[in-house]
Amino acid sequence: MLHRNRLRSVWNRVGSGGIHLAPRQWQTWLRDTGSLTRKLEAAFESRIEVLVLADHLQTIHSDESRFFHSRTKRCRVREVLLLIDQQPIVIARSIIPTFTASGSNHAVLKLGKKPLGAVLFQGRNRNRLKAHREITQLDRRHPLWKDCHRRYPEMPTGSWARRTLYYLKGHPLLVNEVFLTQPPAKSLPR
Repeated sequence: MLHRNRLRSVWNRVGSGGIHLAPRQWQTWLRDTGSLTRKLEAAFESRIEVLVLADHLQTIHSDESRFFHSRTKRCRVREVLLLIDQQPIVIARSIIPTFTASGSNHAVLKLGKKPLGAVLFQGRNRNRLKAHREITQLDRRHPLWKDCHRRYPEMPTGSWARRTLYYLKGHPLLVNEVFLTQPPAKSLPR
């Protein structure tokens, strides 16, 4: 039985019409299923720099753990800031269960300053990715906003975010991406 006072998720699934809650200039960026790094580099005509803010095992939030096996409470959490010309563009929080980063997925553990998309969208992997995408506009009460603010104190309220559940060789990982600036005026490259 569901608890009646359980908080309703503030995340909206893109495929269920939730994308229309976002302003039009954000919709293409929030909906896109390709490599965000590549799209940003093309739109800004500049290379992305990855600044690793944190990368360690930690307890994850209950709204994050619902994407994984019920016993999964501690995961590798990698938080990075994506910069273009030293300007912060996106803060990303990736939740990587231990079992996901083992075996043939071990490359996920050795990212360094490489964006996670370099692993997710390389070669044959990109053809086998299945994705579940949700979006929201964050406020100060949201756990993701609080995490991002702790790592990046200039975190604006009202930032648009998307989170995507990927399956890398059959194993799940969750990627949260919070946009720190307005999307580029030019259209999203294909």
